[in-house]
Amino acid sequence: MLERHADRETTEKIRAARARGGETHGDYRVAARSIPDLFAKRAGERPGQPFLVYVDAEGRRSEWTYSAFLERVGVAAGRLARELGIRRGDRVATLMFNHPETVLFYFGALSLGATVVPINVEESDDRVRQILEQSGAKGIVARAEVLEKAEACAVARPILRSEGEGRETGPAAAADPSVGPDDEALLVYTSGTTGIPKGVVLTHYNLLADARAIAEWHRVGPGDRMMCVLPIHHVNGTVVTLMTPLHAGGAVVLNRKFSAGGFWKRVAEEKVGIVSVVPTLLHFLLEKGEDPGPAKAAGFRHFICGAGPLTVDLASRFEDRFGIRIVHGYGLSETTCYSCFLPVDLADGAHRRWMRDLGFPSIGVPVEPNEMAIHDDGGRPLEPGKRGEIVIRGHNVMVAYDRNPEANAKTFAHGWFRSGDEGFLERGEDGREYFFITGRIKELIARGGVKFSPLEIDEVLNRVPGVRRGVAVGFENDAYGEEVGAVVETEEGAKVTEEEVIRACAALPFMKRPKVVRFSRDLPFTSTGKIQRGKLRPLFEEFRSTQFREGKP
Repeated sequence: MLERHADRETTEKIRAARARGGETHGDYRVAARSIPDLFAKRAGERPGQPFLVYVDAEGRRSEWTYSAFLERVGVAAGRLARELGIRRGDRVATLMFNHPETVLFYFGALSLGATVVPINVEESDDRVRQILEQSGAKGIVARAEVLEKAEACAVARPILRSEGEGRETGPAAAADPSVGPDDEALLVYTSGTTGIPKGVVLTHYNLLADARAIAEWHRVGPGDRMMCVLPIHHVNGTVVTLMTPLHAGGAVVLNRKFSAGGFWKRVAEEKVGIVSVVPTLLHFLLEKGEDPGPAKAAGFRHFICGAGPLTVDLASRFEDRFGIRIVHGYGLSETTCYSCFLPVDLADGAHRRWMRDLGFPSIGVPVEPNEMAIHDDGGRPLEPGKRGEIVIRGHNVMVAYDRNPEANAKTFAHGWFRSGDEGFLERGEDGREYFFITGRIKELIARGGVKFSPLEIDEVLNRVPGVRRGVAVGFENDAYGEEVGAVVETEEGAKVTEEEVIRACAALPFMKRPKVVRFSRDLPFTSTGKIQRGKLRPLFEEFRSTQFREGKP
């Protein structure tokens, strides 16, 4: 498989990066040899137990048991085989949102040995066409609501329109028994806002290994319920809240979309134990301020939070207000999903220290399938406290970027997966290494030859009275290469001036202080809650030639 993606030298480095301390895949046991094999096992063990609960945008609820859902997976596979000609080794794109049909066609394709190429319905037509062309998808599955978009982007590819309401009909197709751990399962395209998207190739084994790790870390067992409020076209929604409950023999409560209003009530009614979120959703829950008491009484345990920058300020206010822990973690599509978490069994004082006392909330310690380190530019490990690049190797590391030898050579240059994220580690009293992320290396602000993370400035901006959300941005500047700007969204009815924001940042060194403040009510985020800082740089173009000095511009 690797020969399609990299030269011989890079192939060996990728193999090293996909092992953990020299262990091969066979040394890390998973529950089944493939995802369809796992589903068949779980359905055989607990046929009448709920697997999927769905709540639509109007609050209407549907439920499927393991056996009923597996039966419909076979019907969805039959439609894929008949109408799109999908066979083992093919790739099929899905242009769908959170819905039972989406889950059916994911598992239907996987049971045939096909690769799912999930596409965000909010992508531009040009980007959808680009992904279809790059992936070589044989066909497209589309919801009726986005059928017109699918037709505009298909470029002669056949389209399968889902029937709706999880009621696919027709002859079923049996799962292909030859599908194994090294077969492709997902081809996920990176969510960068510029350049050519890169396709992340993940196997059945990748998903099974990470799902096992997440389930064991968070103590998810048979009958436990996890709620999905994130989009399942992204690995967080797919791996954490579809694959993890499946691995554990639990259930998924799938929401059409997130809503802060009534959130805790739904958690309580469905007896959900864990919800995976991004920091933006914590912010919305904090703003809404509804009482989580019924959810806690019904057994809600904690939030999993990652996929975006979590500030100390937001984490502290949330945990203090609701008395519910945030189990912070970190991972990427390229590592299937999560690579590390804060331990769930930390004493209150230790949890508080790692979340609040070191400038950034810790992303925790590595989960069992992988190991992590901090490297310098030459691939050499750095000591605790030193900032460098977060690198990962293990069983959850992707096969490669799809047919992209140049990107693979760079990414696997030292026999580890290079994340592109800056971070550091500290050793705890328990002997474990706790990791921290300080920002994307490409987003570091380089002013006068000194690089620093915008997240440090975000922390200060988000504590300014009247500021709902503040974002630091590095913009081009003739005098220093880059200067610091801030884009601020104010709270409803708040009167906040540029001078007030700049004064509030006075405790920062001058080089890190915002020199210009722009106000916005439409900050750009990805579908998983990551701020798109690059889209904000044009707001500061008029200051490219301005030399800012302390006390005056």
